[in-house]
Amino acid sequence: MGAASERKGEGMKPGARNLITDVPGLKVGNARNDRVKSGTTVLLADQPSVASVEVMGGAPGTRETDLLAPDKTVQGVDALVLSGGSAFGLEAASGVVDALRAQGRGFAVGDMRVPIVPSAILFDLLNGGDKDWNSNPYRALGAEALEAVSMDFALGTAGAGTGAGTAELKGGLGSASLVLDSGHTVGALVAVNAFGSANVPGHPHFWAAPFEVGAEFGGLGPCPEAVPLTLPKNKTLEALNAKANTTIAIVATDAVLTKGQAKRLATVAHDGMARSLVPSHTPLDGDLVFSLATGARPLEDPASDQMLLGHAAASCLARAIARGVHAATPAEGDSLPTWQEAWGRT
Repeated sequence: MGAASERKGEGMKPGARNLITDVPGLKVGNARNDRVKSGTTVLLADQPSVASVEVMGGAPGTRETDLLAPDKTVQGVDALVLSGGSAFGLEAASGVVDALRAQGRGFAVGDMRVPIVPSAILFDLLNGGDKDWNSNPYRALGAEALEAVSMDFALGTAGAGTGAGTAELKGGLGSASLVLDSGHTVGALVAVNAFGSANVPGHPHFWAAPFEVGAEFGGLGPCPEAVPLTLPKNKTLEALNAKANTTIAIVATDAVLTKGQAKRLATVAHDGMARSLVPSHTPLDGDLVFSLATGARPLEDPASDQMLLGHAAASCLARAIARGVHAATPAEGDSLPTWQEAWGRT
């Protein structure tokens, strides 16, 4: 394994878009409702793909995640959904399921097709938007996001990141990618709505700075005054309450993985949250990572390749979290400033 290890891990670099859609066969669509201050993001795979999930936060909200356990029958998912709206946002997946069924996609059961669309939600119900709707808006947002899927998509105040926040700053939707020396591509997609802080409290620097590529989230480097042992003052608590958090993410690769290997990828990817959000995985967060493998490129050296896929996934997720917060834009009625407003940088 020594030779394989020596030739790998030396030249990882972002894909052409620096988005999760650098993984071939994936598209992403966003939809948002500015009045409600919320939205939905859909990751669509061209073909049913192996997927798994790891939940490390104490307050998750999910749909169809039991199917992703390695011992469960269904082996491939059609799409994954990240949404705002707390429990109401789980209905976004219904809009995606309806639309995919109309397209003839889904798990075959006799002459029926049942699209497999696991989803996760974040809490954005107390962010200043008008939540006094007559009917749940998320089913329509899910269908709209699916209709919008593309190789390119917006970051920041978009999709599931529309109404998100962190301890000090407005949150957002982030993404990043890496191409490994082995030829495998890894990408991350995340809606950042954390109890913790993505930036060093009182400073513009991001905790994820050691993993930044170029100036993808400002290029400021590590903060010389960072004190990670100090709990950041949480500006959202009075406005939102202590149940208003969750960072939900997807990491994806074109590698051939079993469901067990995909589970390990999701688990290791959580390191990216710990590197970029302080604190993370609290009882007040529903922190969750889906993993997805399209199966286009076999592993040449299973042990070494899988280790490097996990490292790349964690690095991509850390970068994606910072990119999502860095790209957030202001909107009327915001309860938190954006990074750009707070620090006057672009």
